[in-house]
Amino acid sequence: MPIPSATVDVAVIGAGYAGLSTALSLSDSGLDVLVLEASGRVGGRAWSWHEDGPVVDRGGQWVGPTQSALLGWADRFGCATFPTYDEGAHLECWPGAAPVQYRSGTPAPGRGAGEYAGALADLDRMAARIPVDEPTRCDSLAEWDSLTVAEWMRRNLPSPAARARMRVAVQGVWACEPRDLSLFHLLFYVAAAGGFEQLMGTRGCAQDRRFLYGADAPARAAAAELGSRVRLRSPVRTVRWHARGVELDTPAGTVAARRLVTTGTPPAQARIGFEPPLPMPRRRWLGRSPMGDVAKVHLTFAEPFWRARGLSGQLVDYGDGPVAYTFDNSPADASRGVLVGFVYADHYRRWRTLDASRRHHEVLASLAPLGLAERELLAYDEALWPDLPWAEGAYGAVPSPGTWTAYGEDGWRRPVGPIHWAGTETAGPWHGYIDGAIRSGERAAREVVAALGSRRASNDGLPSTVV
Repeated sequence: MPIPSATVDVAVIGAGYAGLSTALSLSDSGLDVLVLEASGRVGGRAWSWHEDGPVVDRGGQWVGPTQSALLGWADRFGCATFPTYDEGAHLECWPGAAPVQYRSGTPAPGRGAGEYAGALADLDRMAARIPVDEPTRCDSLAEWDSLTVAEWMRRNLPSPAARARMRVAVQGVWACEPRDLSLFHLLFYVAAAGGFEQLMGTRGCAQDRRFLYGADAPARAAAAELGSRVRLRSPVRTVRWHARGVELDTPAGTVAARRLVTTGTPPAQARIGFEPPLPMPRRRWLGRSPMGDVAKVHLTFAEPFWRARGLSGQLVDYGDGPVAYTFDNSPADASRGVLVGFVYADHYRRWRTLDASRRHHEVLASLAPLGLAERELLAYDEALWPDLPWAEGAYGAVPSPGTWTAYGEDGWRRPVGPIHWAGTETAGPWHGYIDGAIRSGERAAREVVAALGSRRASNDGLPSTVV
């Protein structure tokens, strides 16, 4: 929809969960807000897809019991959830060996499992020292941020099998290799979730439940409530900022606002032209925060046949196949069988160079232990996140080692003049998740209201604050 030149109290860049959360909070405060979204949909990194089959989530999909912000939205907008299928045996696959079965709530079997469990306990103890809303106050920031996770693994995990377990865990949560990840950022992320098990587990953890109509259902409902205050296909090309506010150039017009909240991935934010340029710490923070490399692949069958074999559909592969993790992503009524697989980091970079048919073949080969032979595949869907122009990767940004130390205090989320920052990368609790995105929008909105004042009517009928 074309945007005529407009003047509002607050402009918001991005209609993902952070931008929508910001807009809802500001609207509740009585401020006039306009959300500008570059793509043709809302939800950001939550992207639910429905075409001749069950809903599949190409992006973020799960919600855990401690993710109260997202669960609050589910309640507010009547978006039903259902438990992630977790019954039966999970499979652990090692090169040259038969798959090993285990179940949720029991220790992972064999090969370095005890050493790996001890390492996770050590990481939990270290993470507990980081204040998640003020991480740069951690007294071990410089020490931990100077180490990559790979270096920490070499010092603390003598067993190759334990290192393999940690590598796959890093790939699964951060979509990168241990050499790319600062130990501090790993620990901060663990602290923000409330422990490593919260990141990895299913029941009672981050993968506990799914949304009946897709993980972007609350976002779509929020956008519907905001109505014409959300404008799609409206990329912001340039932001001119000054003491009195901002002017935003879009292909369809100019928007003036007293304040701006910018959301989205760091690479997407870095593509916006700011005039004058942003301060160096913020520019460096954005430039040194690449996204993870990951593909999310869905395979749809007539039924979840693995369940009849006593399998959960959850598989972890420590070999050279492209798919590291799978889950049962079937609909709640099991009317179809859907498996979701994840291809990460180095595996992704090699696999991505193959033609589509070869990628498809390698995925099927990776999932053979689940019994795919002679089963008719009804649909196959790939979401290659680094190729998506307004995301450039997933799940979240991974600040390079040393970035928190050099630029965290001033570059992470400190406002710059009339510009405020939201997005899951600016969250404390549940940093990197949909829940963190919602919380970040609420925090940014509080900053804006503190700066501008609420227009909510006071007892005398006048605005409560005059600026």
